[in-house]
Amino acid sequence: MAVRRAVAYIDGFNLYYGLRAAGLKDSRWVDLYGLCSSLLRTGERLELVRYFTSWVRGSSVRAARQATYIDALRARGGVEIDFGHFLSNKARCFRCGNVWTKREEKKTDVNIAVRLLEDASDDRFDTAMVVSGDSDLVPLVESVLHRFPHKRVLVAFPPRRRSSQLAQAASAALSIYPRTIRSSTLPDPVRTSSGVELHAPSGWLPPASSVPLE
Repeated sequence: MAVRRAVAYIDGFNLYYGLRAAGLKDSRWVDLYGLCSSLLRTGERLELVRYFTSWVRGSSVRAARQATYIDALRARGGVEIDFGHFLSNKARCFRCGNVWTKREEKKTDVNIAVRLLEDASDDRFDTAMVVSGDSDLVPLVESVLHRFPHKRVLVAFPPRRRSSQLAQAASAALSIYPRTIRSSTLPDPVRTSSGVELHAPSGWLPPASSVPLE
């Protein structure tokens, strides 16, 4: 039986806010390659993880933590990263008149669509795994399955993130459970090829007692 190739496409902020909503902020040191690989069926092999995110703005501490994690993912291998950006807009409360700055993450949906369609056209996968609960991705999934009917699109919903429309559009859908997140952590430290040790930021690793025993 031929091995089916898989490529994963992770909506970074959808995953992050899912972790927050599920009380998993202590589990942000996630091994994305290991996580996605664990969700595949027998006979499927993960070729690559594409991780879509944007650089944090406005906090040097948060930016430093994110940079450490990005470096750790790159050192672990098997992960390529596409960056979007934040767009700042002024928002006003119509009742009280207060004005504040609202930051919105941009380009992620477009970046996912471009990469997934390119990879489908280049025949880089047999199964595409989309890790997101964003219903804006429904047209993308429908287009891929229409144009490439021999390929499979699996949607993996982060904790507390689910879209019935996205599930219906996909070949198959599943939910990522907290225990799976806690079982998929990077080593601490992660050692780069140059010997630099990258340690998980404080609070990013779950207590040892909460990690399921395999």
